[in-house]
Amino acid sequence: MAQTPQQRRANLKFAKENEARMGKSEDQIKKRAKDTPKVPISPIWLGLLGFVVFGGLVVEVFSRFFLGR
Repeated sequence: MAQTPQQRRANLKFAKENEARMGKSEDQIKKRAKDTPKVPISPIWLGLLGFVVFGGLVVEVFSRFFLGR
């Protein structure tokens, strides 16, 4: 069975990570994993949330000052 391009990329990534671990102790590997915590929300969703909150604020300020009360 031939590899798909997605499987080939996954295999290359796995091989690269395993090669980086060669010659290192378990403590060094665990320490490296703890140094890079994963962000709980993606940057796209964070940007969308910021746009909704601050965009609404900008529209509200604009309507109050320039369109009257």
